[in-house]
Amino acid sequence: MELDSPNEAAVSMDGRESMQEPALDRPDRVDAIIAFLTPTIEDVLNRIEGDEFTTPEFIALLQSDPAMNAVYEEALRRWGEGERYAKMVVHGQVIPGILRRSDLVEWRGFAHGVEDPFAVPALWRMVPPRERHAALGDDPGAPNFG
Repeated sequence: MELDSPNEAAVSMDGRESMQEPALDRPDRVDAIIAFLTPTIEDVLNRIEGDEFTTPEFIALLQSDPAMNAVYEEALRRWGEGERYAKMVVHGQVIPGILRRSDLVEWRGFAHGVEDPFAVPALWRMVPPRERHAALGDDPGAPNFG
């Protein structure tokens, strides 16, 4: 039985419902892997030190923590087309896609001269908390004229 949406329950022959993993062989599997990996990426971003990093540096940091590396490895497994192609997708689409959507970092451009055999590396800047709050209109350091 194929599900129309990743959140639908499948009904077995005996009438019981069970939640199934999204069908990752459909075109939306990149989005499914993004959803799976986003909490781990956000956790790394909240703990990262420094002002800037490249995508390969970020991936190396992610892999340096055993629990986070297990999640990264599971994301590769979920792609399902062999390690090289999986890394091309995760390094080139999934992780950059998560970083682009995050308000914790901003894309600074391509990281020229940085090696990554799986994707075009990018340079990212950590957005300081004050800038994040200002962008959201809730800057705790802003004067209160009310």
